[in-house]
Amino acid sequence: MEDHLHVHTVLYDDAEDQDFIGPITVFGVLEGVRHTYVTAEGPRTVTTASGAEITVRAPWSPGSADLILVPGGGYGEGSGVECQIARGTLPQALAEAVRPGLVLAAVCTGTLLLAAAGLTKGRPCTTHHIALDDVRALGGDLVRARVVDDGDLVTSGGVTSGLDLGLWLTERFHGPQAALLAEEVLEYERRGTVWHRRQE
Repeated sequence: MEDHLHVHTVLYDDAEDQDFIGPITVFGVLEGVRHTYVTAEGPRTVTTASGAEITVRAPWSPGSADLILVPGGGYGEGSGVECQIARGTLPQALAEAVRPGLVLAAVCTGTLLLAAAGLTKGRPCTTHHIALDDVRALGGDLVRARVVDDGDLVTSGGVTSGLDLGLWLTERFHGPQAALLAEEVLEYERRGTVWHRRQE
């Protein structure tokens, strides 16, 4: 149905479970969201940071998404994020996915993947505090906020901020009543002030 929000969560080996489980749990409260796991390589089994094996059956199809969610995957040498940046496949796929009407969102060091794709250059964004300098070095305009909304680019801080990201996106796409319902169901109250560019 056209009124549904189609969310694609990008998985890769050693992706941090909480980074994507938080937002997905929020979206799961809503009836108007259709969620799909994807990988840049297409259908395969992904092993997350916790060792969970998730079978991804859907093809990489950013053209059918309204929102692409990119979780983090650790930090530093040997981390999932660093491996993806070194391979280059996922950053390239994210860069090529950009189109009008698509929102790209990242949790924690997932912002590094967007930065490696050139998508944060000159844009307000945030990430886990340990990776702030890395994103800044790639041209990101760092904002010390838990969630930063710059229109088609929405980023959040470390790990648990994925819940706040999910709640903010719920409010943005479905209104404050939907966000309040999700907060009530999850018994979680949002933390921090969302930074977002004033719409003129």
